Parts: sequence; C-alpha cells; structure tokens
Amino acid sequence: MIDMHPITMLGIILISIGIILVALPFLVKYAPSLGEIHPFIIYIYHRNNFYFITSPILLLTFIISVMFFLLAKYIL
Repeated sequence: MIDMHPITMLGIILISIGIILVALPFLVKYAPSLGEIHPFIIYIYHRNNFYFITSPILLLTFIISVMFFLLAKYIL
C-alpha cells in the first residue's frame, strides 16, 4: 500500500464520495431502479426536471465530526 498521510487519505476518500454523489442524479435519471435504495443510504428528491440527491449517512457523519471538532477545540 502507498504510504500517505492520514489527512491525504481522508481527502481522497471524500473526493471519491463527492464524485459519486455528483454522478448520482445522472444515474438515477437513466437507471430508475436506483431510486429504490433505502432512503437512509441515498435520499432522492425529484420534481419536474430537478434532481437533488444526498446521503443522510454522509450528512450525519459531517455533523458529528464538526461537533467533535468544536468540543475538542473549545471544551477539552
């Protein structure tokens, strides 16, 4: 395995997740079976020609990490 700094590895993972989330609206438009995935994994909102896709798991991870960072910086 390539020896990388942990922050670099985290950045690569987050960029990969971002690319996947950007590609999801196009995939849902052409493969509607993706819309049947459990809403906690991928939430899809579409109205007319507007598609909004997010991952509640990713949002929860972000909120928890920000809260942990703020607690560690200001309280601990």
